[in-house]
Amino acid sequence: MGIKRSLVFVFAVCNLSLYFGQEKTIDTVYIFDNQMNKVKLFHKITTLSLSDIQKNSSNLSEVLRFQSPVYIKENGRGAVSSPSFRGTTAQQTAFVWNGININSQFLGQGDMNNIALFGYDQLEVKAGGGSVIYGSGAIGGSIHLNNDINFNKGFSGSLNSEIASFETFNNFLKASFSNEKFSFKASGSHSISENEYEVPESRNYINRNGKYYNTNFNFAAAYKIAPFHQISWISETYDGNQHYPVFFESQTPTKYETQNFRSLVSWDWKKTKFNNILRAAYTEENFQYFANLEQPRTSGASGKNYIIKNDFNYFINPRWNVNVIGEFQQNKGEGEGTSGITKVSRNILSVAGLLRYITSSKISFEAGIKKDFVEGFSSPVLYSFSGKWKAANWYSVNLNVSRNFRFPSFNDLYWSPGGNPELRPETSVQTDMDHEFRIGDFKLTLSPYYIRIKDMLRWQNTSMGYWMPFNTQKVESYGLESQLTYEKQINQHYIKFNTGYIFTRSKDLEINKQLMYVPIHKIFGNVDYHYRFLRIYAQGMFNGLTYTESNEKKSDALQSYFVMNAGVSGTILKKYTVGFKVNNVFDEIYETMAYYPLPKRNYSILFNINF
Repeated sequence: MGIKRSLVFVFAVCNLSLYFGQEKTIDTVYIFDNQMNKVKLFHKITTLSLSDIQKNSSNLSEVLRFQSPVYIKENGRGAVSSPSFRGTTAQQTAFVWNGININSQFLGQGDMNNIALFGYDQLEVKAGGGSVIYGSGAIGGSIHLNNDINFNKGFSGSLNSEIASFETFNNFLKASFSNEKFSFKASGSHSISENEYEVPESRNYINRNGKYYNTNFNFAAAYKIAPFHQISWISETYDGNQHYPVFFESQTPTKYETQNFRSLVSWDWKKTKFNNILRAAYTEENFQYFANLEQPRTSGASGKNYIIKNDFNYFINPRWNVNVIGEFQQNKGEGEGTSGITKVSRNILSVAGLLRYITSSKISFEAGIKKDFVEGFSSPVLYSFSGKWKAANWYSVNLNVSRNFRFPSFNDLYWSPGGNPELRPETSVQTDMDHEFRIGDFKLTLSPYYIRIKDMLRWQNTSMGYWMPFNTQKVESYGLESQLTYEKQINQHYIKFNTGYIFTRSKDLEINKQLMYVPIHKIFGNVDYHYRFLRIYAQGMFNGLTYTESNEKKSDALQSYFVMNAGVSGTILKKYTVGFKVNNVFDEIYETMAYYPLPKRNYSILFNINF
């Protein structure tokens, strides 16, 4: 389907809003990912605030490793890192920036250590399929980087600085101003680390050439042009540099550089009977690989994405809501050096419709259907259903069923040698059920799930001597995610406790073996205690035996481990905070990726000023 047809669709949906209308004022807080509030009605979402993120301020990998069900495999601290939801792969995880899918068009995934840690108002983690709303790759789960805009808040700002082991320095500065009609927010962060640590107990490992640094800037603004109309803009710039660790001094040191830019403009029109959000976005990814630090780059690529998205909601009555989402994307890419990728492009049009029945009583549900028109592919019809039943004051249950997909990336199709233009999109069918029990200040959630993936894309070695992707693997994943939380305020004492246990069986059905780098057991826990100006926290994470080969060979597997972190901070005059953290308190020797142990006990000091 061509560009003209897609644009006609988008603006036709937008113009439907001319036929409805009673007045409704715009909310004081504007959230760029407007769909997330609806998703939370039917799905268990892990939401992490800035204070949660600061507990693991090394990188995004550390945050999710200790505070979510996700398994993270990392090639040494600060190096290449990828997530695994419910036994799926990194390519089956969607990274969503303010409602826009930002997975690399080349790799089909996101490197967690090349995504800024600071600059977002909320980090949210959703397990389970979400392709109807968030597109390709949202199979195992999605990671959401969200910003919001406040009005009538005046001026505020803060500065965070951290000094840590291995010559690590993290700095984050943000400031905002808003009145009744205008809001502006800006932030910047910079992290740098020599990152040379030693683990002599693990083959005398030294993290040689492990240096990394990155800089990130975020800007956001909104203006109420009329009581029911608002225009908003948000932009992010990221510049990162990773040196890849080498095992011996005689090896040639390498590095990887990346530059990303994202910008989103939104026009919101809100009335009593309807609301319409029209967005235009531009995202850009650039990366360069250096096989020798002292030599010119060996390969690289540049990708540009142009996105138009319209989200129309019509309220039949306070209970019934119809939601139509239309999106058009144009993806462009160009490789250089040894990648062999010339100029390539792809047009994508998608149309989704959702019907919601939402009440404050016992039963609510959402049903969705979506069709993607991906240039060069025959894409399946996707669907989703979510239902919630509040059976009693202490018990409720959510049922979610969905069909999701992922189309091949530019590397899958065009990498030379090895790209395979005959690939088909992956598809999956899955279901999960959230059982929520509330007793006093305790909340227990039990979430069994089942996923079956067809035509899974996998790179395999060929007789020609190079690797090539094929639609070969059929995967079945099932398991249980459980989480227990407790939160209590007694006078000036506040305590919060959160722990989770995850059981995962993810099998390649051709050989009936557990997939590589999918631990069968994981446990994580966090406890916070506040008293007046004092705050103390501790967190722990147990990871069970993890196979590194497809034959379940225990001698090559990563052994189970338990890692604990702890910290304390004090606030003076409500503006100045000083904190101290100890990571890996018990000096555990552990790996999340074979041959790349993570640091032993290490320390950091944090300074914070609010103004």
